[in-house]
Amino acid sequence: MSENFFKTSAEAPSTPFDVSLRPPLFSEFAGQEKVCQRLELMVEAAKQREDVLDHILLSGPPGLGKTTLAHILATAMGGNIKNTSGPMIEKAGDLAGLLTTLERGDLLFIDEIHRLQPAIEEYLYPAMEDFKLDIIIDQGPNARSVRLNLPKFTLVGATTRAGMLSSPLRSRFGMNCRLDYYTADELQRIILRSAGLIDVDIDDAGAFEVAARARGTPRIANNLLRWVRDYAQVRADNKVSRDVADAALTMLDIDADGLDEMDKRILEAMVHRFEGGPVGLNSLAVAIGEDAGTLEDVNEPYLIMQGYLKRTPQGRVALAPTYRKLGMAEPKRSGELF
Repeated sequence: MSENFFKTSAEAPSTPFDVSLRPPLFSEFAGQEKVCQRLELMVEAAKQREDVLDHILLSGPPGLGKTTLAHILATAMGGNIKNTSGPMIEKAGDLAGLLTTLERGDLLFIDEIHRLQPAIEEYLYPAMEDFKLDIIIDQGPNARSVRLNLPKFTLVGATTRAGMLSSPLRSRFGMNCRLDYYTADELQRIILRSAGLIDVDIDDAGAFEVAARARGTPRIANNLLRWVRDYAQVRADNKVSRDVADAALTMLDIDADGLDEMDKRILEAMVHRFEGGPVGLNSLAVAIGEDAGTLEDVNEPYLIMQGYLKRTPQGRVALAPTYRKLGMAEPKRSGELF
């Protein structure tokens, strides 16, 4: 019986759930209006000149649409796109293999570009400026340099840590676009579009409930939508209302403010164990049993953006919303910490 089940599942045609949720066009991309306007203008200008796009750097927190925008740019310019990431390019030969297969007008998308090795960056500079690639062949006395001419291409780099990019590399991008967190209204539009693609019956109130808890991030919003879809399928007759969305997300320990269990543990530790701070990141991480890097990259940005925490020279400090969240009165503090 199990063999027949797995055979049937393997042979079943793809369902609507397999559809990519990435918008293919600027007109379908919700949010980031200023960034989209700049990019659309660049595309139109390049088309009028019959030229290729200048190199573009996209920066911002993960999940905001950097990869999606790179693919939209390729579609808008009518070119192909090759995807890679900084850690995958380990030697000059890897970079040469990518660049020499490009055609005029193609896009090379490098995710996490700040993780490129310095030696690889040196090879990338002449490729970006002069569309030439200098390769060293052999070693020692037999070493010689070979220059390869490259077609005009567009490098689109994406990074979650723009400050880690070297100045020479950053200065070679003609456009630097930073993506910011989305509003709940923008995320609601994204969720309604995604729901239509994966055939989820969700009303406006249900979509807004999911959007309000998605931490301003489309990737999280779509992940929560899939969970709400599963919950509704099993417990709510495949219909997602505000109450159904609330029940589904409460089951994930995601509250009305978008805080999950780890966020709440951080706030409770700040107040109950460290008297509101200041406390160092490592001490806080040990207190809640989590890696310091995870706290800094995953949890802290949202808590700081929402005003729960503040970084000071002495350490992290809990602010008034944290005490209100925990139902406590905020203690009086010396202004020196702030």
